[in-house]
Amino acid sequence: MSTDPDVPHTSAAGLMEHVATPIDADAAAQCLKHGARGAFAVAGISAGLLFLGWLAFYFLLFLPRGSVG
Repeated sequence: MSTDPDVPHTSAAGLMEHVATPIDADAAAQCLKHGARGAFAVAGISAGLLFLGWLAFYFLLFLPRGSVG
């Protein structure tokens, strides 16, 4: 990447072939009808794995050591 101040910067978005074609409101609403199901799935899986890890630490590490004091 050039940091020369004499070279003008041009964005890739300046060319129409690099810009997505606009869509109408109905097509956008159809695409967004179900929301972010994939993001919720990833978040749910990661939260479930975190909880299973916590349970493993609790039952396999903390409980066998007994109470403190």
